[in-house]
Amino acid sequence: MTLNAILKNKPPGFFAVLPDMTISGVITVLAEKRIGAVLVIDKADRLVGILSERDVVRSLAMAALGTLELPAAALMTANPVTASPATTVAEAMEIMTDGHFRHLPVMEAGRLVGLVSIGDVVKARIEQSQHEVESLRTYVVGGV
Repeated sequence: MTLNAILKNKPPGFFAVLPDMTISGVITVLAEKRIGAVLVIDKADRLVGILSERDVVRSLAMAALGTLELPAAALMTANPVTASPATTVAEAMEIMTDGHFRHLPVMEAGRLVGLVSIGDVVKARIEQSQHEVESLRTYVVGGV
């Protein structure tokens, strides 16, 4: 299974903010959309970073008073690791585990096409495993 299959089963699109949006504004987007991260794009719709709840919490712990007025660009991870629609679920799990992050932007031909979370990837892996078990069960019983 690939990330393309995951993206086809998700609502289209993704949530993004501009680099100059305040962290206060980013927190509002995260809370209203009930998401854990937003992509940061420039005015030409190019991916420039990703900003997660964890980034905000770390900043609040170190500089609570000033965090809310900082721009997204100050806390985002610039030039995030990305994957392609052809990336397999297993490859995505490895990328996310090795990088210690929970969200992976998906790019195709230099264009941002989506975002997958570790939850999306784990769900797809569980569904894939269940399908394999059912196929083996059918095979063993003689239903092939």
